[in-house]
Amino acid sequence: MDIRRRQLNKLLALTGLTALVPLSGFAETSAATAGGTLNFIVEPEPPTILALAHTAGGTQKVSPKITEGLLTYDFGLAPKPQLATEWSISEDGLNYTFKLRENVKWHDGKPFTSDDVAYSIELLKQVHPRGRGTFANVTKVDTPDPLTAVIRLSKPAPYLLSALYGAESPIVPKHVYDGVKIADVPTNPNGGAPIGTGPFIFKEWVRGSHIILERNPNYWDAGKPYLDRIVVRFVPDGAARAAGFETGEFDIGGDNPIPLSDLERVKALPNIGVDSRGYETKGDQTQLIFNLDNEYLKHVDVRRAIAHAIDLNVVLNTVWYGYGHVSPSAISTFLPRYLDASIKPYSFDLKAAEQLLDEAGYKRGADGVRFSLRLTHNSYNEGFKRVAEYLKQNLTRIGIAATIDSYDFSTYIKKVYTDRAFDVTAEYLGNQFDPTLGVQRIYWSKNFKLGLPFSNASHYANPEVDRLLEAASVETNEETRKQQFYAFQKIIADEVPVVNLIALENVTVFNKRVKNHTIGAEGVQSNFAEVYIKDGEG
Repeated sequence: MDIRRRQLNKLLALTGLTALVPLSGFAETSAATAGGTLNFIVEPEPPTILALAHTAGGTQKVSPKITEGLLTYDFGLAPKPQLATEWSISEDGLNYTFKLRENVKWHDGKPFTSDDVAYSIELLKQVHPRGRGTFANVTKVDTPDPLTAVIRLSKPAPYLLSALYGAESPIVPKHVYDGVKIADVPTNPNGGAPIGTGPFIFKEWVRGSHIILERNPNYWDAGKPYLDRIVVRFVPDGAARAAGFETGEFDIGGDNPIPLSDLERVKALPNIGVDSRGYETKGDQTQLIFNLDNEYLKHVDVRRAIAHAIDLNVVLNTVWYGYGHVSPSAISTFLPRYLDASIKPYSFDLKAAEQLLDEAGYKRGADGVRFSLRLTHNSYNEGFKRVAEYLKQNLTRIGIAATIDSYDFSTYIKKVYTDRAFDVTAEYLGNQFDPTLGVQRIYWSKNFKLGLPFSNASHYANPEVDRLLEAASVETNEETRKQQFYAFQKIIADEVPVVNLIALENVTVFNKRVKNHTIGAEGVQSNFAEVYIKDGEG
């Protein structure tokens, strides 16, 4: 066993695995055929194409086709080379050395070097919603030569090697951003027309319609990609998406691209396949997030009362058609290693809710109303609107008037994370593959920043929660880390800045003529270099 493998096994042991997972699940290319156009459904339309300062689902699906990461992962989350070909970790866990791939060019012809890696990690540390936590302990990135990058840490980061894929930590061209102020990075034109190293080159973005990506003839992996073109299609209507798969108009879509009510019927069609793999990095979790700056919601008994007005089994079976699990803790049921299973949902008890509101001083008025709230919802999936409608109905039953504000995706992001023009939002914030990356951002006081999407929208601040999360982020003893996350979950369950709802089960729907679409943990968030179309099938 070589040094790199020994070091990697040691790191994986710290994160709950005992050894390298066999490198299974990667593509067989002997039968691959070149050519063709892939019609890829992504909904809703992303606010930006590049996953540098944004973690929207649509962005994370499109970005890696253009802009890659240092690593990619198999289904067991074992790392595989992408822009990095070798890596090693020092015995103290404070230095990560990456040997970079030779003869890689950016799409504008300039060479890819370690300077791009160093610059990208510094940007991710400052502008990426999860990168602020992922790279918090990075002190610098040394570049001893153009093909070597050494990430130096002040404290261990046991999750770091699992966070370096293109959808999560894209490597961007320094020469495009050099000299740009950090505050201007999220709005830089490269976000809408990225230059990358990936298998596909950005061609055009017609807002409200499509994005076209074309084959990179100079891709570093000679002979790939196999596809000539990817057309990313935006189709807001779920029924129209289902019909498009039935007729063969659409080839593939991820994250439940058709209404769950149609899924059983569509997947029975002979030309359609469904795959639940490729979501190993996500840890899907849905929430109701309270704006704690609201004069009513800043009172914990009001938040507890609202929690008592929600029947999670109804939400699961009525809103999500049973595709998921009741997941009442701050850590998703998809992360059992750190989940405190003793935490149960607040009981569905409208009388208890009414009593809490009375005791908080918010008794019903002559019209039966205690106060009013503004509800909104992520437009990523129609299910979130149904969650808001369910909540509105039950709030009425306990004397809280509610209105629902529905927005397109970009407006939603601005309203919630910049303007804070909401009181309660039905949201989806995946836990990812480690709580430090996916959970900490939701509750860490230092992750409240206007304009930072998918972060601490509650404006929640608890010094003990901060301490526990920060300690867990550097703890290398697995049992100690687990207990830190357990203590954190108990505080969140008691203070209820967020009502955690359902861990969603996601599937990819595809035409069977599309091959090699799900070959590792990233699923449809991969670069699609291996995807090919075999006509006559499906």
